[in-house]
Amino acid sequence: MNGAECIIKAAKDSGVEVCFANPGTTELPLAVALDTVGGIRPVLGLFEGVCTGAADGYARMLQKPAMVLLHLGPGLANGIANLHNARRAHSRIITVVGEHSTWHREFDPPLAMDIESLAKTVSGWYRTCYSSDLLGQDMADAVEASKTGQIATLIVPFDLQTKKCGDGTVIPRKQEKQSISKDAVKSAASLLRGGKKAALVLGNNFIGRKELMAAARIKQACGCDLIAENFPAHIERGAGLPDISRVPYLPEMAIDMLSKYEAFVFIGAKEPVSFFGYEGIPANLLKEEQRKIHLSKHDQDLMEVLNVLADALDAPKILDPGIFPPLKRPVIPSGALNSGTICSVIAALQPEGAIVVDEAITTGLIYYSITSGVPPFSLLTLTGGSLGQGAPCAVGAAIACPDRRVINFQADGAGMYTLQALWTEAKEGLNVTTLICSNRSYDILKFEYGRLGVSPGKCASHLTDLAGIDWVNLGKGMGVPSVQVTTAEDLARELGRALNEQGPNLIQMVM
Repeated sequence: MNGAECIIKAAKDSGVEVCFANPGTTELPLAVALDTVGGIRPVLGLFEGVCTGAADGYARMLQKPAMVLLHLGPGLANGIANLHNARRAHSRIITVVGEHSTWHREFDPPLAMDIESLAKTVSGWYRTCYSSDLLGQDMADAVEASKTGQIATLIVPFDLQTKKCGDGTVIPRKQEKQSISKDAVKSAASLLRGGKKAALVLGNNFIGRKELMAAARIKQACGCDLIAENFPAHIERGAGLPDISRVPYLPEMAIDMLSKYEAFVFIGAKEPVSFFGYEGIPANLLKEEQRKIHLSKHDQDLMEVLNVLADALDAPKILDPGIFPPLKRPVIPSGALNSGTICSVIAALQPEGAIVVDEAITTGLIYYSITSGVPPFSLLTLTGGSLGQGAPCAVGAAIACPDRRVINFQADGAGMYTLQALWTEAKEGLNVTTLICSNRSYDILKFEYGRLGVSPGKCASHLTDLAGIDWVNLGKGMGVPSVQVTTAEDLARELGRALNEQGPNLIQMVM
């Protein structure tokens, strides 16, 4: 085998099943090795940010490593925005970046960059390969590093990919499992049943049904409230599951919500801080006098920690049905489209088992609060705040779960960052329904102008104006059937149709 084949074989043997790729000249041996080795599905993205965002969505849904193949430093740079979101989501991603041949780099060719410096901004693990005989081991190490919930970046010079690499044998290097502190569990249990108004705050990259049920046991045992971080990477939601509050985006609202608690137990979550710094508003949203215990870090198993805490509280195995929201969908509204009518139509029609990727920004503010009683579904949110996550994340989720309908609830401005993902949806025949919130404006910036206490003038207003974007023709140009709607009735009709058709579709919701 050559070096490229050793890398692909090591990836396959380590459990990697998909490679989101935008390769160039320095990655061609790896592209060829996908054929000669086999076993890994290649998915082409027309922009590197689509590849990295798709890997994020795939990893969030399956909790399995996804591979990304990028071209040199500029390719990695193009993909970093969604790698930033993936880092915040603790997604398991192996980014393989081609590099110039070892003997060629000294000539400083036009595409040469300091790839390691780029990689370390988003990677918990990174390595440049120096020997063709070690390429398989390097890849196996990268996959194993990613399994702790981080991005692992492997930089592979072109000439090493073409050299012989032996039989590709690698030595498994398992990560040590982090133990749970018995003293911390005891302290957390004591705090929760100590009579104080308490909240259990959940983080980690995956809050699934089993995790939610374990949290419900804790809630029933001690009466604490359940809270999730503002942007959970993946949370299950809907009827029959405990209703988890989210820390609000606006710091004033977050402070108001959190101030009623005397104590917090954090499991895999960070203490909440303001998204931006505002004069007169504290960056840390909790008060010093509020008691806080951190029971685990993100790389510990959330389910295991919850069960240990539940057992310490002698929490019941059988739960009171009264703590779960009943099945109840919103009524389908009528009239003009706005944030309320759009969110209500989606919540009323989304099928059980749907995967909803929420990058609706201002339009989607009430969506979470009205979905506690809809049929159970998976929700993926904008973990790192870097725009352009929605469509790529939906691609990855659809590839991970081809039997489920994916809804990309998408702001129009953010959608323009990575609209090339629509082409991948069409090429792969993915069951993704894209809902474009077409307010033709960067409304979040208008909101922030108000927070600054300024009235934007001609130049400032010009920088928030998105008029003239025709999403119907953009979607059709990418091969995705697309329509425009202007009323709630039209949206309900078109969304109902789209959810019952195979393949991708797009609905531009003009507000």
